[in-house]
Amino acid sequence: MVPPFTADEFFQVFVAYNTAVWPAQILLVGVAVLCLVLALRPERWAGKTIMFVLAALWAWMAVAYHWAFFTEINPAARIFGALFLLEAVLLLWVGFRRDDLRFEPRRDLFGVAGGILISYALVVYPLLGMALGHRYPAQPTFGLPCPTTIFTVGMLIWLKPKVPWGPLIVPLVWSVIGMTAVFYFGVLEDTMLPIATITATVLILIKNRRARTAIA
Repeated sequence: MVPPFTADEFFQVFVAYNTAVWPAQILLVGVAVLCLVLALRPERWAGKTIMFVLAALWAWMAVAYHWAFFTEINPAARIFGALFLLEAVLLLWVGFRRDDLRFEPRRDLFGVAGGILISYALVVYPLLGMALGHRYPAQPTFGLPCPTTIFTVGMLIWLKPKVPWGPLIVPLVWSVIGMTAVFYFGVLEDTMLPIATITATVLILIKNRRARTAIA
């Protein structure tokens, strides 16, 4: 479906957002780094804190981006914002319902895959965007939907012992919607979005099956 806005309007939303919230972008990257630091800690509260931070990121995207700015050019952003708030609730529900959650960035398939996606979201995504001609403030920064979705699913790959399916639904839906920016506006860095969500889903399926086998 053709978007109801032009490429210029699309990138001007990033300009308006980045200008209005500065320097929040630095804080958002900082809380992402905090998640990585906490992932190295074995305490139970560390896992809960990470889930809270991830939920806060999704609530931020719902309110500070979709509802505050994206609705100006796309009425569907009201629905997108509601979906992102749903994701925030799901992350909080998982985080505070279970006491055994922990994030383990081990040197195995899951650890490496999660690390690649996280690195892409925080480092490669903005650098690739600049190489493709998307310069600040007319570029999606961390804290906006596509890079933050990639970061989230990368973190979820690290989650143990079993990863609930609920928090994967909205990222999978957004990976389809987000590809609009690739096809119509040349935001090629978003091509990683469906790759990230599909990879995370497959790996989490494998991890969950192994966890069930270990329990049995």
